Amino acid sequence: MPVHPLRVAVVCSSNQNRSMEAHNILSKRGFAVRSFGTGSHVKLPGPAPDKPNIYDFKTTYEQMYNDLVRKDKELYTQNGILHMLDRNKRIKSRPERFQSCKDQFDLVITCEERVYDQVLE
Repeated sequence: MPVHPLRVAVVCSSNQNRSMEAHNILSKRGFAVRSFGTGSHVKLPGPAPDKPNIYDFKTTYEQMYNDLVRKDKELYTQNGILHMLDRNKRIKSRPERFQSCKDQFDLVITCEERVYDQVLE
């Protein structure tokens, strides 16, 4: 086992779904992992495609969860958003923006081509 474990970053747009699931799996397997988003805001599905829920990256997963329960608990339970936020808040307190992080990583995994381009910028 190396003295310094491989430092991994997993990045998606909002640090909600793909990056957090990868964060969860990799951390359970012993990796030193952090997850991030690259968007300007955190976007979650809303009651209609043109009405997303938009949050600042400073908003905690707990605050998002409570806000959506207040708005429409049944909708956000049925579409899995509350389950996802419950998982996220057990991993870390809030989403993080990759562009705000000054840490160095040995491996950066991006979850889509657009995010890859944003990481390089």
